[in-house]
Amino acid sequence: MLVMRAAKASDADAFIKLARAAGPGFTSLALSDEALAAKLEKTEKAFAGKLADRGDCNYQLMLEDTATGRILGTSAVKAEVGVKKPYFDFKIFTFAQASKEADRRFDMDAMMLVNDFAGATEVGSLFVSDELRGQGAGKLASKSRYLLIASDKSRFGRTVLSELRGVVDEKGDSIFFEHVTRPFFQMSFEEADQLSASTDNQFILDLMPQHIIYLDLLEKEVQEVIGKTHPHGANALKLLQAEGFRYDRYIDIFDGGPLVSCGVDEIATLRDSRTATLVDAAPGDGVVTGLVANDRFGDFRCVQTEFEPGADGVHLSAEAARVLDLTAGDHLRYWTRD
Repeated sequence: MLVMRAAKASDADAFIKLARAAGPGFTSLALSDEALAAKLEKTEKAFAGKLADRGDCNYQLMLEDTATGRILGTSAVKAEVGVKKPYFDFKIFTFAQASKEADRRFDMDAMMLVNDFAGATEVGSLFVSDELRGQGAGKLASKSRYLLIASDKSRFGRTVLSELRGVVDEKGDSIFFEHVTRPFFQMSFEEADQLSASTDNQFILDLMPQHIIYLDLLEKEVQEVIGKTHPHGANALKLLQAEGFRYDRYIDIFDGGPLVSCGVDEIATLRDSRTATLVDAAPGDGVVTGLVANDRFGDFRCVQTEFEPGADGVHLSAEAARVLDLTAGDHLRYWTRD
């Protein structure tokens, strides 16, 4: 059985391996081995409630095969962005241009550096090993984040966002970065990506222009990738859209990938989840398939399994109950498609 669980510092080696497999442009995993290990140490403290500042809390989750103990995927919830460390994006605006004398009226799009999501929560770092693709593992890794938020909403912001990887080629180069960002940074895409992941982003404020950039002045090939996600991120985008996340013309300043957002209470999985107690009996004829979480924030665990919701509580297999560390009478949270 696959389980999404709170990450531990001891997961460092597996986490590093996943990060290297993710490839270029995956900003949240574009860190040194030492920084990735440090992230898990901080995650463990965050889950234990030992970090006072919400901006320091990154809740990393690991996808584990309980039969082998192998770590095969990851995802994360960053409790707060844009406060301790600016969260910069480009916002695309449309400006109306008109002249009576010239008898012309038309619209032009331009983008400007903004930090509009201060205080929001970010979901990201969704990566699943290729061997599990097409088996529902991506859905488990994605949706479990919303059940984590539901288990203690006081830890998170009222808006939830996700920034998707933009279009990069097989070498990891971004045509958007080369034409738009690089002239101001004078560094490679990889260097800028790593600096963004590992610093307080002051370098962005220092080097990026504060004036608008007209899209019509960019090469056509550059315009075509703005707001588009990397092919490997297409399924992640579909999952987000199914939850209610919307693209409101915010894009990443490095690769032009889309940022999508949603009100926390509008997220479909969170909104439609239900709480119940575990019944000491196996599922019967009313079996459904969905997600079941232990609804305990500090040692959060979530599985995709068959179960039977009823008036007396939820009937769950002995294996699923064991993986979730639940016994009869324990509180749980479940989600199933209607």
